[in-house]
Amino acid sequence: MRTSPTGRRLRLGVELRKLRERAGLTATEAGQLLGVKQNQVSNTEAGRIGVSPERVRTLAHHYKCGDTALIQALSDMTADRRRVWWEEYREILPAALLDLAEVEHHATRLRGAVTVHIPGLLQTPEHARALFRHVVPEFSPPDIEHRVSFRIKRQAVLYRDSPAPYQTIIHEAALRMQFGGPTIAAAQLRHLLDMSEREHITLKVLPFAAGGFPGSGQSIFYSHGTVPQLDTVHLDQSHGPVFLDAEAQLDMYRVLLERLDSQALTPEASRDVIHHLLRDI
Repeated sequence: MRTSPTGRRLRLGVELRKLRERAGLTATEAGQLLGVKQNQVSNTEAGRIGVSPERVRTLAHHYKCGDTALIQALSDMTADRRRVWWEEYREILPAALLDLAEVEHHATRLRGAVTVHIPGLLQTPEHARALFRHVVPEFSPPDIEHRVSFRIKRQAVLYRDSPAPYQTIIHEAALRMQFGGPTIAAAQLRHLLDMSEREHITLKVLPFAAGGFPGSGQSIFYSHGTVPQLDTVHLDQSHGPVFLDAEAQLDMYRVLLERLDSQALTPEASRDVIHHLLRDI
């Protein structure tokens, strides 16, 4: 069993704490309103114990929250307790990777911008395997295969019956990186072209000619929640994924992605760039 709370439960606790603090109440005062001890409120906000949809609505009432869409979204976060595919990796991969799969699974829209690597949701198994072979310290062969299979299973969000819209901006530098050699690189570019034809996927290239751009040097992934307050930014770092959800951070990355989008080529022109690079391999 997982001993630490999932990212989704942690996020629910954070949002409940925000509501309480906006109401000007301490955890002790909130507990008195609910008829429970202060530590139960604190444990709920820390994600250590679960909470029912009814309790979420009761808390929102005491906190004078009139945002019905947010209340419903928070209530929905308590409801899904089915076993999910990423649980099989619990003792194999870092918990943050499982949280990433969970965020993507529940997102209503996915956006991203990358400068050096192809987005994980669009990588071929061979490309992903070549990437993991360059990690320091080195992964063992079994570790590499676990991570490749996990990455490919994450891509199921793009293939389900009603997939969330996915928009990604890929810098030309990432397209020119030949991880694994020319054959694997060519297959990766062909895969990008195939995926870019899907109705729910928008792939745009940021060419070298665009010059400077905001957010250079980092890979940014933005998952939209059912309400804007539940959006999540995921930054891909060498030590693992980092999640951001503070209001100011979300606002900043929304603006950053919009600016990147304005500098990127159109989807049609982007496909032309990929076709050109493919001919040169």
